[in-house]
Amino acid sequence: MEALIPVINKLQDVFNTVGADVIQLPQIAVVGNQSSGKSSVLESLVGRDLLPRGTGVVTRRPLILQLVHVEPGAARKNDDGGREGEHWGKFLHTKNQIYTDFEEIRQEIENETERLSGNNKGISDDPIHLKIFSPNVVNLTLVDLPGITKVPVGDQPVDIEVQIKDLILKHIANPNCIILAVTAANTDMATSEALKVAREVDPDGRRTLAVVTKLDLMDAGTDAMDVLMGRVIPVKLGLIGVVNRSQLDINNKKSVADAIRDEHAFLQKKYPSLANRNGTKYLARTLNRLLMHHIRDCLPNLKTRINVLAAQYQSLLSSYGEPVEDQSATLLQLITKFATEYCNTIEGTAKYIETAELCGGARICYIFHETFGRTLESVDSLGGLSTIDILTAIRNATGPRPSLFVPEVSFELLVKKQVKRLEEPSLRCVELVHEEMQRIIQHCSNYSTQELQRFPKLHEAIVEVVTSLLRKRLPVTNEMVHNLVAIELAYINTKHPDFADACGVMNNNIEEERRNRMRELPSAVPRDKSVGKGPARPTGVPGEPSASGADMDVAKAPAAGPQGEQDGTGNWRGMLKKGEDAPGSRPGSPLRGAVNLLDVPVPVARKLSSREQRDCEVIERLIKSYFLIVRKNIQDSVPKAVMHFLVNHVKDSLQSELVGQLYKSGLLNDLLTESEDMAQRRKEAADMLQALQKASQVIAEIRETHLW
Repeated sequence: MEALIPVINKLQDVFNTVGADVIQLPQIAVVGNQSSGKSSVLESLVGRDLLPRGTGVVTRRPLILQLVHVEPGAARKNDDGGREGEHWGKFLHTKNQIYTDFEEIRQEIENETERLSGNNKGISDDPIHLKIFSPNVVNLTLVDLPGITKVPVGDQPVDIEVQIKDLILKHIANPNCIILAVTAANTDMATSEALKVAREVDPDGRRTLAVVTKLDLMDAGTDAMDVLMGRVIPVKLGLIGVVNRSQLDINNKKSVADAIRDEHAFLQKKYPSLANRNGTKYLARTLNRLLMHHIRDCLPNLKTRINVLAAQYQSLLSSYGEPVEDQSATLLQLITKFATEYCNTIEGTAKYIETAELCGGARICYIFHETFGRTLESVDSLGGLSTIDILTAIRNATGPRPSLFVPEVSFELLVKKQVKRLEEPSLRCVELVHEEMQRIIQHCSNYSTQELQRFPKLHEAIVEVVTSLLRKRLPVTNEMVHNLVAIELAYINTKHPDFADACGVMNNNIEEERRNRMRELPSAVPRDKSVGKGPARPTGVPGEPSASGADMDVAKAPAAGPQGEQDGTGNWRGMLKKGEDAPGSRPGSPLRGAVNLLDVPVPVARKLSSREQRDCEVIERLIKSYFLIVRKNIQDSVPKAVMHFLVNHVKDSLQSELVGQLYKSGLLNDLLTESEDMAQRRKEAADMLQALQKASQVIAEIRETHLW
């Protein structure tokens, strides 16, 4: 299991190169108050003086410290730089430079800290990465964080306490992080800021280890027995006491090895029963053990997380596309792909199918058969025509002469007026299809050809070319639809088979109605009785001529006698008078049966006679029959015209139009200019993908036997 910590160190190096925090690696974060001895604990673990020391705030940037154990004789084998000695260090920001003098390491930490944080107590959250190779260390990954402070000094901002706390929480909130809470023994454990912060992110204490420093500086007559036994504040992972070097020892160049020997002697003297469970060496072994077990528990989830992220970044990088090398080929490829996707969206074979709403060809079909079809069906064949309008048209068509039959001219005038009403919905159908073909451009840009997002100028140019092509085809299509209606108006074909059948049925119905009315009339003078007193002769007997209409009128006239003249019903004067007295001739009499589809009040002058009603009914039925025939033709021919003149023409000429307008050498550089941040995002995604692939390879090298 010792092999696990070097694996995590490798992963740390991999992700440090891209500066990413997407993977939360197992590590140990050192948290404590300012001057509580955090850096001293780390130096004791390393066994060398390498960290800046002093009073006040010294650690002003996070220091990620990786300790790598090497065999005593393996120094030259592990490094191809030819160093002397068995202890050396490397910084990430200095690449492969080797430091064998730990004074140089301390100086480099101070210089790097001042470079970003300034030289007057300011802090920064940008970490310094240091790797120490030594045969005297155990494999560990530690993070030294700035100490918790309350009052700003020097150039520190007024909210320095909040900044430091946020910086600490950023590191220890990682669920894969072990928290090393450092507290000085000469302070009350109940006031420990380190334990308080640790408890905020780890309320159960499952990943918190407490370290008690400065055991030798406690007040006379007191000891830390209750604290080290966990009686004051219990910590699940335990409490370990250590003795650090004082500032005087550091000034006197006391070595870490001598300090560890003195620490062991102090523990044996003051806490003999706890000596074997305290001290720097025991702390190092405990941290090593905790980190190994923690890594073992985190490894499966870490592996899954790396694989998932690798797939996501691979997809992201693919969406960004490859850098442009051959501009001509790239431009032609993008134009061809857009044209193909545009046509596929119309045909319904696009790669990205819209599920929220109808799009492309499906919406065009809906416009043709639902929107346009229902609109035509809602157009009333007699809309805007009243019975008075029809009667007026019939009278105007006869001129000064009374007619015996319904004039055809009136039918043609009226039916043309009604057919003309089909032009407006037909043109609106063309407009709707044009709008949908405009929407397909945006659909292809958003879903189908994501490469266009890389080149905003090319995208704008393609939209402009397609919009221009659609704009040019719109008047042509409108003209054709206008002509379709004009064709129907040009010749009223009363010999149309459907119209002839309708007329035949209509004539039969009218004849049947006339017969029914005749049956309902009261019986007139019997025709089989003679006018005089002579014997009656049966009419219609073969071989005997029947009396003519004139003879019958002459014969009937005397029979009326003077009484007929008195009543005014037996001669033409009486007929005129009867006509004058008819109730329908009075002005203002109501008009029954008039259909007013426009909801506009129609002036009523008189009641129609039976013949006028019959003539109006004939015209209405003829108009309705012929209008249905024309509407059926328009409903069939307009979609065909729109498909031919607009949709299919754009599909067929789109690619050639795009190539002709855009595929020019003078436009290549301008059209294929990427958006400002696209190249940067592609580089970041490529670096992250490479790091994830390398991390996956590192984890794949772990064998099952390494876990136990």
